[in-house]
Amino acid sequence: MEKNVGGYDRPLRFLIGAALLTFGYRNREQTVGTIAFLMGSDLFSTAVIQRCPVSAVFGIDTCNGG
Repeated sequence: MEKNVGGYDRPLRFLIGAALLTFGYRNREQTVGTIAFLMGSDLFSTAVIQRCPVSAVFGIDTCNGG
């Protein structure tokens, strides 16, 4: 599987993912907290593995050469 997350996209996914994870954990008793936690975990994991299936479907590649 080719990487398609990099450049400016990867640090943004780390930051936004971490913020959503934190918000979700602090509000875990509410539905909005659960949703935020799930969204944050998705963003954070795609930043770690540098592969996003949604970006692949739309042909978006933010890696610098690979």
